[in-house]
Amino acid sequence: MGSSRLPNKVLMKVNGEQTVLEHVIKQLSFCKSIGKIIVATTNLKQDDVIEELVKKLEIDVFRGDSSDVLDRYYQCAKKFNLDNIVRITSDCPLIDPEIVEKVIRKYEREKFDYVTNTLIRTFPIGLDAEIFSFDVLEKTWENAVLPSEREHVTPFIRNRKMDFSIGNIEHEKDFSKIRITLDRKEDYELIKIIVNEFEKRPILLQDIIKLFENKPELMRINEDIQHDEGMKKSLELDIDFSKKKDRID
Repeated sequence: MGSSRLPNKVLMKVNGEQTVLEHVIKQLSFCKSIGKIIVATTNLKQDDVIEELVKKLEIDVFRGDSSDVLDRYYQCAKKFNLDNIVRITSDCPLIDPEIVEKVIRKYEREKFDYVTNTLIRTFPIGLDAEIFSFDVLEKTWENAVLPSEREHVTPFIRNRKMDFSIGNIEHEKDFSKIRITLDRKEDYELIKIIVNEFEKRPILLQDIIKLFENKPELMRINEDIQHDEGMKKSLELDIDFSKKKDRID
């Protein structure tokens, strides 16, 4: 709920009465390999409404620190006794369950510590998936100190390839220039159009690609938005953090 660029985005309606959060949950419900869906939100008063919505959907909810998202994930995983964690953010309302399944299969078959589809990006921005074990999460929680590592959960893992075995899945074609994430008003307008173009669920990447081939003008709706604005701000905080640490040392 606390997004500065698009406030209350998880409760914005994408079609009729369905919210962004409900659409994420619906898409993920088609993942056969996922045993439990848990919404990990903040302990801020403004997010009471998220807890109420999730409980109505009969989905588990966990509430934790609003800024230390890594701690929120760790405490959530600990409470629910999770062995492995698939991380999907509400920035990805069009998350494709088939892509998530591919990430999970690579993780399970090749015994990686961490697998994603974003290290070498070939999938559209907004179809991001990650999986890692509780042991890896715990090690990250114990050792990560930079603001970017605490806010974005997995940078500590991704930046330490000597400590963790890391895998990435790639598409045979490069769709990395396509943006279907939710961070700005223009993103929301595009996502609403996409969701309302299809009656079937889940909506898959191949459906979206066909839609864009037939209506290429849709991709221009949000083409000027810069990606990873949140991460860039976190990296700026990392610099300030490091400077303060140097002064103390």
